[in-house]
Amino acid sequence: MDTLSYKTVSANAATVNKNWVLVDAQNETLGRLASKVANLIRGKHKTNFTPHVDCGDNVVVINASKIKLTGNKWEDKKYVTFSGYPGGQKFATASELMAKKPTRMVERAVKGMLPNGKLGRAMYRNLYVYEGAEHQQEAQQPKEIKVSDLK
Repeated sequence: MDTLSYKTVSANAATVNKNWVLVDAQNETLGRLASKVANLIRGKHKTNFTPHVDCGDNVVVINASKIKLTGNKWEDKKYVTFSGYPGGQKFATASELMAKKPTRMVERAVKGMLPNGKLGRAMYRNLYVYEGAEHQQEAQQPKEIKVSDLK
């Protein structure tokens, strides 16, 4: 029989093609930026996306200190950390966290949108967030992508 053969192509660690991508976070809303970056890290934009394989790109986010939050979230949004000891729960507003560690808000937002478990932790290591416009991944020659162009 002379017919076309359709086979599902499943990616694995040997066949994955990982690219380096540069995203500018200046004047971007935190949640919208984080969801698009999480999709890039996860690899959902690729045709050979496989849910159980780390097939996403390495993403470099610059200008993390210049993100936007809508409404009163700078004062109303609370970030909670817990040391594990009794009374070890700490609360910080978004403005306090931005003053202390500007990259942490973007990192936490993206991490919350990745899968939980070993695969999610491996994907999270493909994220590089920088406060200003300079980054340390210039040797990898990341391709700049506008967030507004992503779905």
